[in-house]
Amino acid sequence: MKHIARKRFGQHFLSDAGVIDAIVRAIAPQPGDPMVEIGPGLAALTQPLVERLGRLTVIELDRDLAERLRRHPQLVVVESDVLRVDFAALAAAAGRKLRVVGNLPYNISTPILFHLLDHVDQVQDQHFMLQKEVIDRMVAAPSTAAYGRLSVMLQWRYAMEDVLFVPPESFDPPPKVDSAVVRMEPLAQPPQLDVHLLSELVQVAFSQRRKLLRHSLGRWLEARQFAGSFDLQRRAEEVPVAEYVALAQAAP
Repeated sequence: MKHIARKRFGQHFLSDAGVIDAIVRAIAPQPGDPMVEIGPGLAALTQPLVERLGRLTVIELDRDLAERLRRHPQLVVVESDVLRVDFAALAAAAGRKLRVVGNLPYNISTPILFHLLDHVDQVQDQHFMLQKEVIDRMVAAPSTAAYGRLSVMLQWRYAMEDVLFVPPESFDPPPKVDSAVVRMEPLAQPPQLDVHLLSELVQVAFSQRRKLLRHSLGRWLEARQFAGSFDLQRRAEEVPVAEYVALAQAAP
């Protein structure tokens, strides 16, 4: 029986064999890799992955799809909202850092990225299909229109690369946006900082991105009685990631 894509789950199933092959080559799965796939759907990517891996853990929220996937003898199916999945427990069970892949639902892609950021110490690498616009924001350089909170909050912890463009016609049904695949590798020696403080700082900075930082971040620093120096005569998008990191490390 044909599965009908469900709008509430943001389902768009990958169907282009050439694109699937290109994604698998970008991921480069090796036998025995402890890999987790988010949103396997109709198993278009799942099948070529598991053929190379031997075994694969998949996270699927759709009950009908999860039931179908359980019939595959090489799959371990976690039927759950990915935002509730404990990736630390999955890594502990595997005894190694995880390789995480998936065609992420575009409507909750950013919350998924932040959820995985909480488990970054258990991750070897991540390869995700996302809306092209989101990946542009993830990898954006300072002083560009795409540079923002997402750029800073991911770039301080990951090396990222846009590895593949994927047009709408590669899916069934076709989304109304272009897609792409991003590679995310956790930095081996990340800066030591309070992530929640960095998140608050960056959120305040970009809350009024058209204004100079003295109107937003300046007041936040003043309230915290920050005694250091930081150039507030700039807009949030002009400040490099390293400067936000240094400020988070120095802020009281």
